[in-house]
Amino acid sequence: MHKVLFPLSLIFLLVSCGSGNDSTSDNKNSGESAYTLTGSITGLDSGWVYLYHPEKNREIPDSTLIQNGQFEFKGSTDQPEFVLLGYEQFGQKRFPLGFFLEGGNISLHGTVDSLFKAEVVGSRAQEEYKKFNELRRPIEEKQKKLYEDYQMAAMSGDSQKAENIQKEYESLEAENKNLVSQFVKDNPNSYVSAFQLAQTFAYDIDPTTVEPLYNGLHEKVKSSYFGQAIKKSLDAAKTTAIGSKAPDFTLNDINGNPVSLSSFKGKYTLIDFWASWCGPCRVENPNVVKAYHAYKSKGFEILGVSLDEKKDKWEQAIKHDNLDWPQVSDLKGWESSVAALYEVRAIPMNFLLDKDGKIIAKNLRGEQLLKKLGELMN
Repeated sequence: MHKVLFPLSLIFLLVSCGSGNDSTSDNKNSGESAYTLTGSITGLDSGWVYLYHPEKNREIPDSTLIQNGQFEFKGSTDQPEFVLLGYEQFGQKRFPLGFFLEGGNISLHGTVDSLFKAEVVGSRAQEEYKKFNELRRPIEEKQKKLYEDYQMAAMSGDSQKAENIQKEYESLEAENKNLVSQFVKDNPNSYVSAFQLAQTFAYDIDPTTVEPLYNGLHEKVKSSYFGQAIKKSLDAAKTTAIGSKAPDFTLNDINGNPVSLSSFKGKYTLIDFWASWCGPCRVENPNVVKAYHAYKSKGFEILGVSLDEKKDKWEQAIKHDNLDWPQVSDLKGWESSVAALYEVRAIPMNFLLDKDGKIIAKNLRGEQLLKKLGELMN
């Protein structure tokens, strides 16, 4: 659920999928335009301000000192890029504001307590971004309230309430996808269209829905950072689309023994991506346990793939949640090779395979999994 309420998180996921090679980070090319970003932040009259460029794969952000209540950044970019602006607090850098930066004179004014609401003027792409956000605000407000309710239900262990809230949230998410789709169709020349496509559909991308939207974009937008990210996700999604053969992999189980997906051939198998630190995963686990015990004797199996990094936390969660099926992990978190292979951008996420290892369903939650297994095995 957090993928929509915290949209900037996708920026960092996309960066982590990059090669790490940046041919344009330090050298200005002939297609770049200079920009000057000047601004002030009420409540922050001194210290450093940081400008992070996710699209350029830099780990270290640009920085400048506030002088007389003002700050200034100068640089160049070959196209509108989505950047993050922040400051240091309690020894940590925070980046609450995301906006579009492009060539020209850009001004920014905000307050330290609500920097995410700062006014940014001088960027056409930013004006388009503001226009989209105004259209989306009613949906976002409803989603925010549902997310808070979901967190409370998860903390109290009320899985039924959490599941009901999840269904409401998914209904709003469908409404949001329709809004994004219409915006993209109406604005094929906008870099914001590529950004919103990546933000909204990358979690569980459906090529039949997204590819026509991507194809409708102007070529300059397709070649942008987020345009290329969409293309990469589309290509990867086709390898794990329903009807495709599930890519084989081998990972070690909790005891260090290798387990291969191909060894499950001959059984209906659920590849279940989760982690001990993932609240929604832990809320969903009782539903998976219920399905496992209902259909295990009929030839149903599960292969859990954890995105944990700490073995002890992973092992504790397996025992606590009574996950009695094979569990594997490379303990690399979001850097998991199998998560990348299956283009998993958020969890929980699962893939249901038939006896021949073909993907027949994806992202089955709650009673959906039981219903699907009932159709197949009863």
